[in-house]
Amino acid sequence: MSEHSETSAPPEVTEHPEAAQHTESHDQPVPEAYAAFMRQGWGERDLDVERHPVAGPAAARRTRLAETFPGERLVVPAGGFKVRANDTDYRFRADTAHVYLTGNQTSDAVLVLEGGDSVLYARPRSSRETDEFFRDRRYGELWVGRRPSLKEISDALGLEVRHLGDLEERLGGSAKTRVLRDVDPFVDRQVPADSGRDHDFARVLSEMRLVKDDWELQQLQEACDITALGFEDGVREWEQVLRHGERWLEGTFFRRARAMGNDLGYDSIVAGGSHATTLHWIENSGAVRPGEMLLLDMGVEGRNLYTADVTRTLPVDGTYTPVQRDLYALVLRAQEAGIDAIRPGVPFQAPHEAAMRVLAHGLEDLDLLPVSAEEALSPDSKVYARWTLHSVSHMLGLDVHDCASAAPDAYKDGTLAEGMVLTVEPGLYFQEDDLLVPEQLRGIGIRIEDDVVVTADGARNLSASLPREPGAVEEWMAGLRS
Repeated sequence: MSEHSETSAPPEVTEHPEAAQHTESHDQPVPEAYAAFMRQGWGERDLDVERHPVAGPAAARRTRLAETFPGERLVVPAGGFKVRANDTDYRFRADTAHVYLTGNQTSDAVLVLEGGDSVLYARPRSSRETDEFFRDRRYGELWVGRRPSLKEISDALGLEVRHLGDLEERLGGSAKTRVLRDVDPFVDRQVPADSGRDHDFARVLSEMRLVKDDWELQQLQEACDITALGFEDGVREWEQVLRHGERWLEGTFFRRARAMGNDLGYDSIVAGGSHATTLHWIENSGAVRPGEMLLLDMGVEGRNLYTADVTRTLPVDGTYTPVQRDLYALVLRAQEAGIDAIRPGVPFQAPHEAAMRVLAHGLEDLDLLPVSAEEALSPDSKVYARWTLHSVSHMLGLDVHDCASAAPDAYKDGTLAEGMVLTVEPGLYFQEDDLLVPEQLRGIGIRIEDDVVVTADGARNLSASLPREPGAVEEWMAGLRS
């Protein structure tokens, strides 16, 4: 594999915006004597590297992508750091398409496919021949830790790796080039945009991920299993939840996500009482009150970045009231209808339509609809959606809302295939100021969500280890709290 030796003074990456030395105004001055002394007397130390389990599948994915665009140059960046506040960055997370095609999770790297070759342009560990290793707050080894060498990245990923400083020259010339845009500003500037071609490129990259292979399904199952442990952690600490409110549960779940995975797959929704009627309540600053319910929509992102997305609505007292139980049972019947509708060859919308049919008839039984359930289900009406609000399913994978750039006929208006993974998450939401519902229902929000893989003859629930039946939920809570 072609690679620059890192002991032979590789070219500095001065052209790339991420290469500028990151220091701050409050840093101490560095006299030349100090700098010269810091560059001396360091031994060699390699990182322990194992071949990434995705190396083989990623190589096959790159081949398939190149065959889709023969004779073209394809550029897929990992992206760089994003500032959170002044001189602090968010924790880096590589772009999804880049990870899918390489397994690489280091910042600033760029994958280039051209002429049958795959080359990863990467930033190596900080050189001891410059001040970066002890002065740079973003890349310096003494500030943020030891980055892998180019050879170590290559050995781990089974991919040719070259120095990032060579990228600008590689992106020059007149070759037809497609770029995954809005990931790396430097790359975007180097290659003139072609909105049609680049949009088509993003579409193909999304559609490649619609069907998961066996390794991906294992990753998603692991993410769901860790997520279930995170839910259990929260219930075990229920007395602290009652004392400190939504924030405690958010923090407890995050601890599990970091201990066994990479991070959260998305900001946790911890919604007590009427907060549950806000679909994406991520402030998580409220109290958890007896007599109410608590909606938990949380998912762990595993160490290879596949994420779970699971929701349960729990009774704060450990037991549902009769009203809560009836509404919960209605949402559960809707979810079961949605899951039962899943199998290869049916429309992606089938689980949504099955769940909405149950909810619409349930709302009719509650005397809430201004028309019959069948009339409300008409595409020209949909008045039932006042209390259901959202779609029941989305694809799941490396992104919590996976494959988002896929064409409608391949996703939203397409059909399900074996190996696709999607959520099924119906809900009922009665706003606390909704005068069209009885007062006893106002401020109640219920959602139940599971992650489901399409199998040859139906569906398998990856998050089934978390109970859903109301009695089972109560028994589960009681056992954990005791």
